[in-house]
Amino acid sequence: MASNAPAFTVGDYVVYPKHGVGRVIELQNEEIAGMQLELYVLRFEKERMTLRVPTNKVESIGMRKLSSDKTLKEAMETLKGKPKVKRTMWSRRAQEYEAKINSGEIVLIAEVTRDLFRPDDQPEQSYSERQIFEAASSRLARELGAMEETDEATALGKILEVLREHAPQYYESADEG
Repeated sequence: MASNAPAFTVGDYVVYPKHGVGRVIELQNEEIAGMQLELYVLRFEKERMTLRVPTNKVESIGMRKLSSDKTLKEAMETLKGKPKVKRTMWSRRAQEYEAKINSGEIVLIAEVTRDLFRPDDQPEQSYSERQIFEAASSRLARELGAMEETDEATALGKILEVLREHAPQYYESADEG
């Protein structure tokens, strides 16, 4: 069975939708249940986790290379946009936010980060809002960091700077309206 999945090499950074940015540390061949399988061994430093992914499952899982510069630019522009806060129940919004984060799509993750960001002068977030914001911003920062060859903290600083610069105009106009 020929695989048309994108080929990753040892050392490549990849995005695994449910876990974020990892690095291919090894390619293995293993026999499991009598079948010969080729596996990517991924290392997720932040979670101190190693994952083995069959090469023929890469596409169905949604594992991908880091975003293109164009997609990263789109994500950074998304951060500058007006936060969209729906008036639906929090449990429903939380599910939607989690689904966007787990999609692995950097622009959707940027939307969640933007929508849940609170400037310092705004009312405090609930614990669960804060948790989802941190999950989204961390996921975004890890991909940005890997792309810009910097660490997560530096990338997160850059993201928060963009949010702090653009968010106040939306919060001021919301108070007046």
